[in-house]
Amino acid sequence: MFNYLYKKLKFMQLQKPKVNNDTTKKENSKDKLSKSFEHNLNTLKNILGSSTDIVYREFSFGSKMQIKAAVIFLEGMTEKSTINQTIIRPFMHDGGLSGLEDRLQSRNIDVIKDGIISVGEIKKTKSISELVDDCLSGDTIFLLEGSDEALSIQSKGWKTRGIEEPKTEAVVRGPREGFTETISINMTMLRRKIKNPNLTFETMQIGTQTKTSVCIVYLRGIANPKLIKEIKERLGRINTDSILESGYIEEFIEDAPYSIFPTVGNSEKPDKAASKILEGRAAILIDGTPFVLTVPMLFIEGFQSSEDYYSRPYLASFLRGLRFLAFIISVLAPATYVMLSTFHQELIPTTLLFTIAAGHEGVPFPAVIEAGLMIITFEILREAGVRLPRPVGQAVSIVGALVIGEAAVSAGLVGGIMVIVVALTAVSSFVVPVYTDVISILRIIFLILGGSLGIFGVGIGTLLVLVHIVSLRSFGSPYLSPLAPLSTEDLKDTFVRTHIWSMFTRPRTIGWHNMKKQGMGSKPEAPSNEKNKD
Repeated sequence: MFNYLYKKLKFMQLQKPKVNNDTTKKENSKDKLSKSFEHNLNTLKNILGSSTDIVYREFSFGSKMQIKAAVIFLEGMTEKSTINQTIIRPFMHDGGLSGLEDRLQSRNIDVIKDGIISVGEIKKTKSISELVDDCLSGDTIFLLEGSDEALSIQSKGWKTRGIEEPKTEAVVRGPREGFTETISINMTMLRRKIKNPNLTFETMQIGTQTKTSVCIVYLRGIANPKLIKEIKERLGRINTDSILESGYIEEFIEDAPYSIFPTVGNSEKPDKAASKILEGRAAILIDGTPFVLTVPMLFIEGFQSSEDYYSRPYLASFLRGLRFLAFIISVLAPATYVMLSTFHQELIPTTLLFTIAAGHEGVPFPAVIEAGLMIITFEILREAGVRLPRPVGQAVSIVGALVIGEAAVSAGLVGGIMVIVVALTAVSSFVVPVYTDVISILRIIFLILGGSLGIFGVGIGTLLVLVHIVSLRSFGSPYLSPLAPLSTEDLKDTFVRTHIWSMFTRPRTIGWHNMKKQGMGSKPEAPSNEKNKD
């Protein structure tokens, strides 16, 4: 049987059409420029089309205007002053060509590249497809009569949004600047944070139609080379028409696409992205979005805030504990209430049990249906508040919740305690914004388990979630690290945040190549009495 399958596969491989070298050569020759100026210009016009924002500027220069040239650029994506002053103007005045007339007779484009055009970045190429891509990216194409080479001149200059405070990661203390939609500005902001020659940017284009610029950022000598190789391989496997936001990339490269837990981090703050890069992670910048992806991601990152490291460790540890508590409340509070009121009334204090029974009297639904209706109502109000304009959205989310909650209690559809439980759950879910989506799904799952199986259902659900989290990995790093596997040194920045001067090493599962983060003698000490006397 196996011998037959082996022969069949071998036969199918022999039947595959062989690559015709002549055809390949013809295709390559079609992508090359010729020495005919009119042919090159017409070829580019046929490819770029007659769109109104594409400018074809033909002109002649020389003592007798005997040399033809043309520039092609996209209006709105280029800086016109650069094109007019540094590209076209030198050819319109004899001063710009002084001493170069004889050399221009040979139609050598290097003379123009090195002696006439005064732009910082100029690229010479013979490829038509490369010229088209550069033009659509905002560069200016320069064609010269009699030359089979062309110049791609850096002239990008479209309108961009200024650097503003990020709306999704507000802080009381810390930098107020956030990433923008322009990838070059984001790269500059990271370079300002990390002034290190080992900071490396590697750019590629993804998307057959959009050709979106995607940049991998990492520190050589700190980031694991295997991590960078894996990122490049995953990005290289992406074969899609468009990449319009970082969420597209995230779904293509994540480790567990069917898991509700994110294994790729994202941030809008340059200081947060820079700190992750310094730990040995890699950042992925995508042109057109202010959200930067960071890999690998650990579960503990959802409870960490950049402000934790700008305030004193005692307050930071207290707030981090509150985040863990809020996460547990937002996931288990409705299920616990339904579980206790339905199956395990003996666990509720007698006075509280009478209060719950009095509040539930007259309600026509079981506790699990009651809680489900309130949770769905809250999710609807939250979605409406997010999608509507900010002034209207705030009114809908606040007034809507008050009116609907009061009306539901007055009508006898839900009990008053149920409204309190769902309201506490809703507020707690906003404390950990990274896991807001995860919380919404887990809340429903645990509600069903608690309403059907009681404490056993909640226990089984908790065990399954823990097993699932432990089994996850993010680009080779255990998702639940440093708890599983346990790393006592890394526990300094998990449930509590110790002093910064005591964090000597990077996370072991990430910065294994260069573990040392700072020296041992960084602890501050008061001066001795003898020094004060001196």
